[in-house]
Amino acid sequence: MERRTIGTGALSAGAVGLGCMPMSWAYSGSRQRGEESLRAVHRALDLGSDLLDTADMYGPFTNELLLGRVLRERRADAFVSTKAGLLVGDQHIVANGRPGYVRRACDASLRRLQTDVIDLYQLHRADPEVPVEETWGAMADLVRAGKVRALGLCAVGARGGRRSGNGLYDGTLRQLKRVQQVFPVSAVQAELSVWSPEALTALLPWCTERGIGFLAAMPLGNGFLTGTLTPGEGFEPDDLRARHPRFTAEMMAANQPLVAGLRRIARRHGEDVTPAQVALAWVLAQGPQVIALPGTKRERWARENAAAAALRLTLEDLAEVAALPPALGSWD
Repeated sequence: MERRTIGTGALSAGAVGLGCMPMSWAYSGSRQRGEESLRAVHRALDLGSDLLDTADMYGPFTNELLLGRVLRERRADAFVSTKAGLLVGDQHIVANGRPGYVRRACDASLRRLQTDVIDLYQLHRADPEVPVEETWGAMADLVRAGKVRALGLCAVGARGGRRSGNGLYDGTLRQLKRVQQVFPVSAVQAELSVWSPEALTALLPWCTERGIGFLAAMPLGNGFLTGTLTPGEGFEPDDLRARHPRFTAEMMAANQPLVAGLRRIARRHGEDVTPAQVALAWVLAQGPQVIALPGTKRERWARENAAAAALRLTLEDLAEVAALPPALGSWD
């Protein structure tokens, strides 16, 4: 399978990694089971999905602790990516980019992950009260100290630009240009999927031109593109989709043509091919820098997602995806 790189690290499995957030954060708390999640991580590593993406805020902290139980035994099999820069309160999330905090956060993540080095350390959000160059400089010091191998930045964008994608990532591009003057950016993480393709307009081209890895977050549209969700079924109160404008019963019904299109393409490739695998293959087809990070907490889905790396979409398939209607939401 094609190997892709971040910094000095080479990734296998055609660069389908594992987004670990759902195991501890944001999705259906009643379905978060530690042992089941551990099996999913082990299965992903067995299949070569070696990029494990987490953050200190997921839980908070419990996601890194969970991965640490795996890394204690299998550190050599994994490419470890975690993030810092966000603090979770009772009812709010705030950014903290002070250099002293970044250094302490890294040491704490290393302890929880039970490792002596983080392969990719990402700035989750820039602190508006701290020049991003200062935060990035502290992160660069962690590379020089041997605690971190490469640095990445998570993108932010305003919903207002979503329909066309124009200007959606202007703020992120400005941040990237600033931090590049301090220390090289090895990866950028941003949402990219069949129903959220806005990163293709400017952000992914910027990364491709510079040989910077692109981590495609939410490549399955928060689960919608798997075709396993039923409109009107509802979500648990702690599930982020309960408040997401594309997951109202009305919008889920309106966006069913997207799933139907993925299902048609899947059938052309075989009875065992799923809409989710087509959605992931589409993400990987967007360029050699792209790495898909589907989130899951179940071994079954980890296995299905990893298999998507072997699926090659035809020009006909890609044209059919391009012709699908754009996703609708309450902001439209």
